[in-house]
Amino acid sequence: MAKALNLDHLQIAMPPGKEAAARNFYGKLLGLGEVQKPSALAARGGVWFACGPQQVHLGVEAEFLPAKKAHPAFAVDNLDELAALLVAEGYGFSLDPLEVNGRRRGFTNDPFGNRVELIQSEQNDRNAVL
Repeated sequence: MAKALNLDHLQIAMPPGKEAAARNFYGKLLGLGEVQKPSALAARGGVWFACGPQQVHLGVEAEFLPAKKAHPAFAVDNLDELAALLVAEGYGFSLDPLEVNGRRRGFTNDPFGNRVELIQSEQNDRNAVL
């Protein structure tokens, strides 16, 4: 029987003309490497990033509405450091008091208002407190 094997990419909507903001948040702040979009798709706008073996595609949506509940969750190497960086850059960060499988996590919003979860990587969990 046919089945899905793994996650290839996820797509997050963004408003038109905001690629620089996407590059700043997902590239500079979250540290994702940009992936060149295929030339056939580049004219549509948006920007793609690598996150481990998967990709995160920011796709332009003309009638954009931010995702307030649905969200990507990124495992991060230092939740406290990244949270402090996001706050310093003007993004909010809310630490969730409930851990998931012993891992601390919190939430922020990307520049477009989409919810983003950040969860401490199992390899780097320092059990630090913000």
